[in-house]
Amino acid sequence: MIGGLAGEKERWTRIVGELTIQQEYVVGDSLVASGSISYCGGFTALYRELLEKEWRVAINENNIKATKDITMSKVLGDDVTIRMWGIAGLPSDKLSVENGIIMFKSRRWPLMIDPQTQANKFIKNLGKDVETGLDVFKQSEANLLRSLELAIQFGKWVLLENIGEELDPALEPILLQQKVKQGSGFVIKIGDKSVSYNETFKFFLTTTLPNPHYSPETQVKVSILNFAITQFGLEEQMLNQLIKIEFPDLAQQKDEIVESNAKNGKITYDLENKILYTLSAAKEIMDLLADDVLIDILDESAAISKEIAEQKLISDVAEKQIDETREKFRNVAFRASILFFCIVDLSDIDPMYQYSLQWFQRLFGAGVKNSEPGENDE
Repeated sequence: MIGGLAGEKERWTRIVGELTIQQEYVVGDSLVASGSISYCGGFTALYRELLEKEWRVAINENNIKATKDITMSKVLGDDVTIRMWGIAGLPSDKLSVENGIIMFKSRRWPLMIDPQTQANKFIKNLGKDVETGLDVFKQSEANLLRSLELAIQFGKWVLLENIGEELDPALEPILLQQKVKQGSGFVIKIGDKSVSYNETFKFFLTTTLPNPHYSPETQVKVSILNFAITQFGLEEQMLNQLIKIEFPDLAQQKDEIVESNAKNGKITYDLENKILYTLSAAKEIMDLLADDVLIDILDESAAISKEIAEQKLISDVAEKQIDETREKFRNVAFRASILFFCIVDLSDIDPMYQYSLQWFQRLFGAGVKNSEPGENDE
């Protein structure tokens, strides 16, 4: 038992040291993350990076400690959750992932600029697994408020799609989340009615307008998220698709690494809790020596910790190889994104557009199978 506790002491001492260092960076990291959630949603990926860079410089100038090159994704992102979003249809480029984080971490309901309907499809797919269900409405529906009342009461997710530049004033209590404590729960007043508020309720708004102009009054009520595809964002999406086409085994291995890391983290957390609970539950040292529970837990923890450490070394090497392979197809993804935007520019000429779109789909659908990187990238 002493040997097992000594091993845990060494590991926990290292973890405490790491957490102590991270604690010093909490304020600076939180400043960058909160600034991104509050102000970056409506901008493109490049402008978001510039803003985060300026904030990091300002933080250093004011002698506030922060993690080097910290971003919102590093502070609030969770690999397993992001992978789950990808399965539901969220594009895997950095902009879309950041939008997903803001969507679920912001206190305000998201209003998504979504001309390619990527966000719309993502919410609908994600809503299929929600226990209370997802309702989809349009702002022009006659019984919209009544439907929203029922959704709020039963804690459903609501997607209000194809909105314009003006929002119905009747939605203001919902957008501002004007809920009032009543008894053990909350109520919200919609029109003349007081409706019980279920905490599982979520409200999403999307517009297909490519460049809407919302008034400042509207912008302070919602989190505006820009899902419009840019050339750089599309390049990242194409790059991920190419890896899935050319190296499905590598893509699957990447997913397995993410799953394995999350699973190992949970196992370690549960073991630590078991050890601490066993130690705290014992009133005297003799209680610990009376049975082998703690010894068994410590032996299990030592074996699992060693196994996890070995798996991490293997996964780090595999991830590096995957990233190197991925970058070899950068030129292909770059040309695919250029081709797409050339087709979009022809959208005013219907016959030419249709022909070009079909040609693009055949070209990309065929992929670059059985070829070396760069061989067919044109």
